Amino acid sequence: MSIFSRQNLQEILQTLAVLQWLPVYVMLGVIPILLMPYLLVFTKFWTLSVLTLAWLIYDWNTHSQGGRRSAWVRKWTLWKYFQNYFPIKLVKTHELSPKQNYIIANHPHGIVSYGVFINFATEATGFARIFPGITPSVGTLEGIFWIPIVREYVMSLGVCPVSKVALKYLLTQKGSGNAVVIVVGGAAEALLCQPGVSTIFLKERKGFVKLALKTGAYLVPSYSFGENEVYNQETFPEGTWLRLLQKTFQNTFKKILGLSFCTFHGRGFTQGSWGFLPFNRPITTVVGEPLPIPKIERPSKKTVDKYHALYISALRKLFDQHKVQYGFSETQDLTII
Repeated sequence: MSIFSRQNLQEILQTLAVLQWLPVYVMLGVIPILLMPYLLVFTKFWTLSVLTLAWLIYDWNTHSQGGRRSAWVRKWTLWKYFQNYFPIKLVKTHELSPKQNYIIANHPHGIVSYGVFINFATEATGFARIFPGITPSVGTLEGIFWIPIVREYVMSLGVCPVSKVALKYLLTQKGSGNAVVIVVGGAAEALLCQPGVSTIFLKERKGFVKLALKTGAYLVPSYSFGENEVYNQETFPEGTWLRLLQKTFQNTFKKILGLSFCTFHGRGFTQGSWGFLPFNRPITTVVGEPLPIPKIERPSKKTVDKYHALYISALRKLFDQHKVQYGFSETQDLTII
């Protein structure tokens, strides 16, 4: 096989690895939702639906109590192809001691949060090698864990609900060396995603700081440079009917599913074409210095505000130290709203 054809094969495999990601989640979710009622009502295999529901009820608390991660799933070769498509990289600036627990706060959300997924929910970039003795758990929407099959899949990757119960359990009931990863800006921040933009929701996002104080977990800032570059988002001019329609969809989508409806596009199957594949642009997640946090069972608002301000200062420092190296100009500021 020639070098050219090997390179082509690698590109095809990388594209397929990225292409399969969201459709697989959708299919794994839709199949049990549609199939279980059908089997229950219209076929003699109704017992499969009953057994599935019985298992879901019996196993209901598992996803909020550390889940069932699988080192094998996290190390699938699939994720390596996924990583190399962009490529995605994980950068350590300071050691994380296994004697502590951590809340790794990540910014920005981007459209899909590719950097967080690959760096913390898989071993494609070598998290276990870079941060030995630390077990990462990526927080996501609670509703995902109500769906049979999907919950097993995401738990195998070390994904957990971004709920107080689940996060507090990991930080207080699983010993030390645990790191919960939270994309602080959430789905709402996806609407701010634009290439060349570094605007994040953080001023009023203080729940993660309060959780750190209640558990004594150290706060770790992290920033995924390039996350906003992999899609172009369309925001229509204010006052137009398209903008009104866009806002209506976004508000409805947010209320029903807790997700942001973004009008975006990337590339097609060939370079230069239009489509919904992300652009092949590097994403580098830089993990900063841990901020020591005292354990206070009932922190006051003043104390929360104090450590929130310290976190913002640490995040700005991290951003400014690495922005030029990873694609921004020296004059680019981190905008916090």
